[in-house]
Amino acid sequence: MADVQTELRETLATRTGTDAGDWFLVFRARHGMLVVLRELARLHGEGSIVTQLLTCCTAVDPIIAAGLHPLYGDVSAKTLSLDAGTLPTDPSVMGIVDQHTFGYIDVASSRALRKAADERGAVLLEDCAHCVGRLATDDDDMPYADFSFHSFGVEKMLPTYFGGAVWVNPRMKDTQLHDAVAAALSSLPEPAGKLAKAMRSYRTQIRALNHMPAKLAHGLRERMVAHGSFEPAIAQGEMAGEVAHEPMRMDAWSCEQVIGPLEALPTSLDLRVAALDTYARELADVHGVKVSRTLVGSGQPLLRLAVNLPTNKEADDAIAGIAAAGLYAVPWYRPLLYPGVSDPRIYGYDGSLGTLPNTAALTRGTVALPCDLSPARVHDVAKALRGAVVSR
Repeated sequence: MADVQTELRETLATRTGTDAGDWFLVFRARHGMLVVLRELARLHGEGSIVTQLLTCCTAVDPIIAAGLHPLYGDVSAKTLSLDAGTLPTDPSVMGIVDQHTFGYIDVASSRALRKAADERGAVLLEDCAHCVGRLATDDDDMPYADFSFHSFGVEKMLPTYFGGAVWVNPRMKDTQLHDAVAAALSSLPEPAGKLAKAMRSYRTQIRALNHMPAKLAHGLRERMVAHGSFEPAIAQGEMAGEVAHEPMRMDAWSCEQVIGPLEALPTSLDLRVAALDTYARELADVHGVKVSRTLVGSGQPLLRLAVNLPTNKEADDAIAGIAAAGLYAVPWYRPLLYPGVSDPRIYGYDGSLGTLPNTAALTRGTVALPCDLSPARVHDVAKALRGAVVSR
């Protein structure tokens, strides 16, 4: 009988039409990206990776931690992902990140980024953190990124807390890099000691903290983090260009937590598609609320639906109004490099968005609405959002 790690790789392969031998399990998706970029730097030297500011800081941390340099292109207002026409032309570019923001895969954009990577002799890094088990494919349904990163972590597509996976393309041109990455990922250690105990306690800890007064919960959480008995989704150092812990792989316990939800994922995806249909009806022509018709009409299962209000204050008021109704929305990606970084200069960002107009517009007044809800609950979220907009 196959062990649980093998079972998880086979489940991922079945969902994606790939080979289980090309999947590698990691403690967090960012650990997988760090391994890939370290090997890229070791084999090819110093260089830059093109990515986007409309993202989480933990998606950029591996670039910095690997000793490479992030460069930023603008995103498409329709797809919220890198626009191939705005990529930096710096000759130092060694890789390009194709981030499927909120889980939206735009075939044309991904193919344009593949072409851009090939023209530069760069690798294409596919960020599938928001669409676990789905990859951009060509006309023959073959994935064409060189590396694809998937997350089982907090606030992603599965109701799980730890783990991730890397798909390594067996057809990639750089065979030396392929072999080096596969070997490095295969030799990662598993979590042990305090970290292994913290993983198993996380669900109980979160439930307890959520029932405490905010000030008490914050203080206790910080003490547990300092002691090593609580593993935060984003560590303090990860808002300063670091990656928490040296790369590790998933242990058997964390794999067991993922297999059931991953096998049940199709039902969840159907729910998310239905949620978009309801949002499209409920938010049509609401004055002051901009909804991406591309995303809401995509028919794809999204992690969140991002809408934009005229100002950040109005967006914050809307989130507060939704919370007052007992519901949930978040300000992703406001600020850029969410949830904010200690020093943007560490990330090669000076605060200027003059060459990134779509990025600037899309981070203003953002409210990210949940999509893992029944149509009735989506109606309640939309009603609360409309109420907050009307009452301002």
